[in-house]
Amino acid sequence: MEISFAFQHLVNFLMLGLIYSIVAVGFSLYFGVVDVVQFAHGDVVALGGYAGLAGILLAVAAGATGLGPVLGMIVLAVLATGAAGALIGRYLVMPLRQASPINVLLITLMTGTAIREALRLFVPGGSNPSPFPMVLPDQLLTLGGVSLRVSSLIIMAAGVLAIFGTHFLLSRTRLGLAVRGVAQDEETARFMGIDFKQVVILTFVLGSCLGALAGIMSGLYYRQVMFNMGLMLGVIGFCAAVVGGLGSLMGAVVGGFLFSGLQIFATVALPIPSAYKDVFAFTMMICIIAVRPTGLLRERFEERV
Repeated sequence: MEISFAFQHLVNFLMLGLIYSIVAVGFSLYFGVVDVVQFAHGDVVALGGYAGLAGILLAVAAGATGLGPVLGMIVLAVLATGAAGALIGRYLVMPLRQASPINVLLITLMTGTAIREALRLFVPGGSNPSPFPMVLPDQLLTLGGVSLRVSSLIIMAAGVLAIFGTHFLLSRTRLGLAVRGVAQDEETARFMGIDFKQVVILTFVLGSCLGALAGIMSGLYYRQVMFNMGLMLGVIGFCAAVVGGLGSLMGAVVGGFLFSGLQIFATVALPIPSAYKDVFAFTMMICIIAVRPTGLLRERFEERV
């Protein structure tokens, strides 16, 4: 029984760590390329969750079976969040790059609020949690006295692939080279023929699509989505990115798993109600930021993103 209990908390740690890390990677991408904090990112995550739910329902209504609902979920979530990211990057962030940082902060906060309220008002029953169908194989695997659902394995594998895929894209492709060039020195990148506007838009599309994956993972794991789910995920993701080192992809991953570990530790090891796990985790993160204000993986300018 104790082994099963510990294993379940290990699964929770890995699942939450992956979700937080993917959200944090989005924040680091935005900051690394254009030096802005995209505070609507958490609500884009919620948009991805609802778009994925809509994709499932549309596929089922069209009579799709097997992988059909899964493909519908992924395609609609990526299209919706990718379009939102491109619009935010092109028409909200880029025109304000030379303005005060507070302007970008305010406009992204207002955009996030608009997305959140649109989900609440225009989704049927949007004020209440919406059930998220399990479209993945959900058989129970039992080995050595512990049990794990196949769906959890698939979700975690997708998260790991997304993180390593993003790292590969940024480190091994021409697009990644352009992104790193813009992040390192915008003016030099322009002189070398890199289309700065295109790189920024593609970065926002990539970050938003990662947000879609985080929204889908959360929906599948908790079996529901909520219009305000992006509020807490956004705050945790941003906190994880800052603690890991804002602008560092690996730092975002470290920060995400650190926050997840603190939550699980508070739930299992401390004599406090589980409702206070977020209070404990945020308090510890504040202490870390106070000691290491540049983040745990202190970035060097030439290694940004």
